[in-house]
Amino acid sequence: MVIENEKLGNLSGEKYTNQFGITAIKDGMKKTSDASLNSRLRKPEWLKVQLPTGKHYKTLLQDVKAHGLNTVCQESKCPNIGECWNRSTATLMILGNICTRACRFCAVDTGNPKGWIDPLEPNNVAETVSLMALDYVVLTSVDRDDLPDGGARHIAHCVTQTKAKNPKVLIEVLSPDFSGSTASLDVLLQSTLDVFSHNIETVKRLTSLVRDPRASYHQSLDVLMHAYENNIITKSGMMLGLGETDDEIITTLRDLRSVGVSLMTLGQYLQPTKYHLDVARFVSPVEFNRYKEIGLGMGFKEIVAGPLVRSSYRAEQSFLNLLNQI
Repeated sequence: MVIENEKLGNLSGEKYTNQFGITAIKDGMKKTSDASLNSRLRKPEWLKVQLPTGKHYKTLLQDVKAHGLNTVCQESKCPNIGECWNRSTATLMILGNICTRACRFCAVDTGNPKGWIDPLEPNNVAETVSLMALDYVVLTSVDRDDLPDGGARHIAHCVTQTKAKNPKVLIEVLSPDFSGSTASLDVLLQSTLDVFSHNIETVKRLTSLVRDPRASYHQSLDVLMHAYENNIITKSGMMLGLGETDDEIITTLRDLRSVGVSLMTLGQYLQPTKYHLDVARFVSPVEFNRYKEIGLGMGFKEIVAGPLVRSSYRAEQSFLNLLNQI
């Protein structure tokens, strides 16, 4: 779990070395001379965000600060933090904050942690969930190709220890692909998680442009299929606005349904730094709603879609709505 920000004082695209001796690139993309000129494009009105508020949100914020904790909600400046925290839902990132991959949409730092793992993290995660009195927690992780099992055993330990201390909490794991290893997947799937989530991210044609070369469209589908075949509720997410066509979006939704995915999120891609991929277009709320209706017509149980939707947005509500349909 990310407890402190090791990137302060470093500029986007620059290398730095953290307190564990791990070298990484801040925000995941190397500084280049051909940086985007579109990063200052004016965003449409529907992307404007209200400041988070609410009594429960403010109480949680005070507790998190008092105990020196950080959540993905804060680290990523998520526009939905107020709503989620007021619903007693949060997202925690585990296995560190340095990813071995460098996807061109993502601002997580990239490097090689060389096998480093925080042995206290499973207990710390359980304590954090207890402290925040969460009803639903999403555990997400960086890719850890430096570990033999991709970090699967460690994630599973975080799940089981969190459940042991918080028996009523619901846990969704937003999982890496583990390079397609079914053995690693099985380790995680045999934990007590409630929802297995893995993002397809984009359409097939754009996958090689958007994602790290070690990821693939069909590998992600295979991962989701394996979880579904193990009787786990599965979920995926996709960003729009990267240059995909209407037909490609519909085809991707159809492919995800064909491997048993029942929960889905659709959100707008926003360029995190000028070194990342440009936004090809801003997708309107009306279009998001149309894609949602198309997906529901295919058999998805729940789809959360909108410009500001992120992978864990309204995760608890989607899960509970699904249970009511079973």
